[in-house]
Amino acid sequence: MKHSYSRSRCISLVGCLCFGLLPMLVRADEKSPARWEKSIVEIEQRIASGKSTSGAVLFVGSSSIRLWKLEDYFPDLVTANHGFGGSFLSDSVHFFDRIVVPVKPTAVVIYAGDNDIASGKTPETVYDDFRQFVAAVRAKLPECRQIVYIGIKPSVKRWTLAEKIQQTNSLIKADCDNDPLLEYADVWGPMLTAERVPNADLLNDDGLHMNERGYKIWAAAVTRVLKTVPGEAEAQPAPK
Repeated sequence: MKHSYSRSRCISLVGCLCFGLLPMLVRADEKSPARWEKSIVEIEQRIASGKSTSGAVLFVGSSSIRLWKLEDYFPDLVTANHGFGGSFLSDSVHFFDRIVVPVKPTAVVIYAGDNDIASGKTPETVYDDFRQFVAAVRAKLPECRQIVYIGIKPSVKRWTLAEKIQQTNSLIKADCDNDPLLEYADVWGPMLTAERVPNADLLNDDGLHMNERGYKIWAAAVTRVLKTVPGEAEAQPAPK
């Protein structure tokens, strides 16, 4: 009976440990890049079909990119939209070879870091992920002439994280200011009211994602720093 009781206690203990670890395992899985596999396959299908044109200006990052109707805001540019879900900046690094390299973009515009900070990542971690993304471009895309980072936006939903967001933006902007490959598109100030709080008129009802007015501000910020794309800028010599 004593041995049976001990086995029962062991089984109960193991069960408690498993149930205690289950939420942790679920949370870890929710942050795994594997959660985006379906979205990545869909992007790969767009590349294979030619919808994402080789040499395009590639927009990549989280849902604020995915929801952006680029053709409405950049009608004179050949663009490709490879935004996916509520992704982290680290996810764009993880899937770099599958969703960035095949396009051979002449320029990359990236927006990510918003979800990262909301999930508890530190500004330093997001900054390190940005540096990894830049290093990957340098190593694998020598034809890419420019990386434009859109600074993390202010929003009603995540206003309590404003200090950490601004710290992240400052770290990344410092790199952009000192690297000719990089440009920083600042949307923080333009998306605030005169009272220096997030302008809800630029956002959807969820207080996080943008409406058309918000995207107009983004388009202006990107256009301001995006250099003329090679090939479009290099006009054919005039006939003599």
